[in-house]
Amino acid sequence: MKKLPTTLALLFTALPITASLQSAHAGTLVDLEVVDRQSGQKLEVYRHRGQQYVIGTPGHRYAVMLRNKTGSRVMTVLSVDGINALSGQTAATGQTGYVLGAWQRAEIDGWRKSLDDVAAFYFTSIADSYAGRTDRPNHVGVIGVAVYREAPPPAISVAPPHREKSNSAEGSTAGAPPTGAPAPSAAPTAADQGRARQESADSSPARRLGTGHGERIVSPTQYTDFRRASESPAEIVSIRYDSHANLLAQGIIPRKAHPAPAPDPFPGGFTPDPPR
Repeated sequence: MKKLPTTLALLFTALPITASLQSAHAGTLVDLEVVDRQSGQKLEVYRHRGQQYVIGTPGHRYAVMLRNKTGSRVMTVLSVDGINALSGQTAATGQTGYVLGAWQRAEIDGWRKSLDDVAAFYFTSIADSYAGRTDRPNHVGVIGVAVYREAPPPAISVAPPHREKSNSAEGSTAGAPPTGAPAPSAAPTAADQGRARQESADSSPARRLGTGHGERIVSPTQYTDFRRASESPAEIVSIRYDSHANLLAQGIIPRKAHPAPAPDPFPGGFTPDPPR
């Protein structure tokens, strides 16, 4: 069986598990939700034609919250607007990511700048978004996580005990599995093709939201080794976001009906005099 190369990833400090995630987009392995940092509220998820959406408020900082639902470590490759939130590369599933311990919950507040801090995520126009400012505006408005299971540790081979050479015609030989590991394969790094300029992408009358590159926030982490159990992610969880006006215009948020009041057979008290 082909062994995958070990990935140098980032390990999160564990956060306590609190109440159940009522607003999460539930995956089999990992739950994903978005938290508005200004209000402290988990953003409500609206489901429409097989996709999940949340309402972003322009100017508000937000965080991506992940929860590992398994008893083993997993690696999560986080994409925001089509960009790897850890490395800044155009996102591909084979890139590095964040490692979550068993049952661990973690909050990712921004674009990783060092082992000590991140640049805050905040909802903004496409022109002001990190994707727009780096000429990659084609995939704004979506947050995705590619989840990998961890491969089990390699088996330890034990050499057979030394035995004197037999004079028997039938010699005994012990075969050993090859120990050479395959050369690491390069992570997919293909750039977006046919990228549009941010001005043309942001010219729509209904201005869509993207994610900005905000102020620095302390967010310590550390490196760890992680060996993927497979070349392809075990699952991909995603959630889309836009302004209230745009989601309402697209029919993703249901319009609140204001029905006429129903007639009441007993609306008053005593009989009044008729008008003269």
